[in-house]
Amino acid sequence: MATTNVKGLAELQAMLNTLPAKMERNILRSALRQGANVVMRKARENITADGSEETGLMRKGIKVRTQAKRGTVIASVRATGKHAYLANWIEHGVQPHSIAKGAKAGSGKGQDGTPHPGFAPKPFLRTALDTEMQAATIAVGNTIKARLLTKHGIDTPM
Repeated sequence: MATTNVKGLAELQAMLNTLPAKMERNILRSALRQGANVVMRKARENITADGSEETGLMRKGIKVRTQAKRGTVIASVRATGKHAYLANWIEHGVQPHSIAKGAKAGSGKGQDGTPHPGFAPKPFLRTALDTEMQAATIAVGNTIKARLLTKHGIDTPM
């Protein structure tokens, strides 16, 4: 797992605690969306580059979602749409298995059908996060600074 170090988080949190909760939530939601957009763009590039995509539906279906619940703001990059279920298979690969009608995995029953050869993983989401983590963190910081400076007149060192 990749890690990144960010300086000044304690000072930023202390400053954010002085803002009203709704304002803090909106600033963090906007900032996390900008960071997730960096990862989303790289994931879309990865899915196209590795040959996993033919129609463009998977690439278009990679989207950013933000939510704020019980004081926690979350941003996620996920596959959506008609072909979203395929993203997990592409990301993690598929073991060889039977595709016979009524086949049950691991039971040996109905395993006399045509075998599916499976395929190797072609990770696109995880590699996007690993390669773009630093850029995403910088985008989050820049968005927070811009929102605080322009909307609230607070100048923060970065």
